[in-house]
Amino acid sequence: MSRYDAVIFDLDGTLCRNVQDLDAAYRRAFDAVGLDPLGEPTELWGALEGPPDPDDRVGYLATGFARLLTQHGVDGDPLDLAAALLAEFDATQVAFLPDAERVLARLRGRYRLGVLTNGPRRHQAAKVEALGLADRVDAVVYAGDLPRRKPLPLPFETICDRLTVEPGRALYVGDSLAHDVAGAGVAGLDAAWIRTDGAEPAPYRPRFVLDSLGDLLDELA
Repeated sequence: MSRYDAVIFDLDGTLCRNVQDLDAAYRRAFDAVGLDPLGEPTELWGALEGPPDPDDRVGYLATGFARLLTQHGVDGDPLDLAAALLAEFDATQVAFLPDAERVLARLRGRYRLGVLTNGPRRHQAAKVEALGLADRVDAVVYAGDLPRRKPLPLPFETICDRLTVEPGRALYVGDSLAHDVAGAGVAGLDAAWIRTDGAEPAPYRPRFVLDSLGDLLDELA
């Protein structure tokens, strides 16, 4: 008999990824403000720190653009660039990561399934709809619409309430140690961490360390 009644998933980087042509969106953002593109989008991603702020996505991106403009010695308004890039983003341009559909299908019926994402509904619902997740899981919680987000306990407590499961009987699956593993632990859930490039979880202690989402099926067999 399984030790879990529910399995709950993070969304971005765990179940799905963006498949939009970000290079093209990046170039169009610069065109919109009358500037030549500064390098490649990877330069912007490298200039950003931490996860996006769901309440101020313009400010989050503008911080990176401010650093790029200074590094390249270019005059420009980082806020205008950030707003232009956000206008290019299409939240429906997402696809399941390898094994995600198979894992959801195999676990459906054996466990109550949920999705807990740190973003608000206005940003994340389009992804949930594009992926058809409403037909694949029993509950979706948008922590960005709650007073507190991951890694604080409230989002985890909320999804457990929606699934009518005790935290100790739920497993949370995610790719972030600082948000998914830390948050699950403080809320009383076990955590399965999907690592990249052979990274190690220390000083965190997830119950399972997965090299791919598909490995979850072996752990729950």
